[in-house]
Amino acid sequence: MRALLQRVSEASVTVDGKTIGQCGTGLLILVCAMHGDTETEAERLAAKITKLRIFPDEAGKMNRSLSDISGGALVISQFTLAADTSRGNRPGFSTAAEPETGRRLYAYFAQQMSALGIATETGRFGADMKVSLINDGPVTIWMES
Repeated sequence: MRALLQRVSEASVTVDGKTIGQCGTGLLILVCAMHGDTETEAERLAAKITKLRIFPDEAGKMNRSLSDISGGALVISQFTLAADTSRGNRPGFSTAAEPETGRRLYAYFAQQMSALGIATETGRFGADMKVSLINDGPVTIWMES
């Protein structure tokens, strides 16, 4: 799985003009299941993200995790993270998981975040979503399981 983490002071997602998910201080997580991924990759990625020390401590150093700060997560499905831009001007997405596998692993990843004690909200798989955020830092980190 691939994920793009953005440390946020707030984030929200709307579909058809209605807010369906949001979080305050925490992470906006764009996530993509790749061909061959299983629940194991989702579990590992969720565990790593919850422990990743990217939030400031009292001295302003990145030394606290999402769990440490009791932060929230807004998880958005983002198959375009699988983009192959190595040839031509049109990205290819053949390395992304098939839609049903992607949907299942996206939901499972969000469930794992919740199971690890993170207040987690989601977007809607396959929907035309509008995502708003205030990137804190900015801090943006790319991860793969």
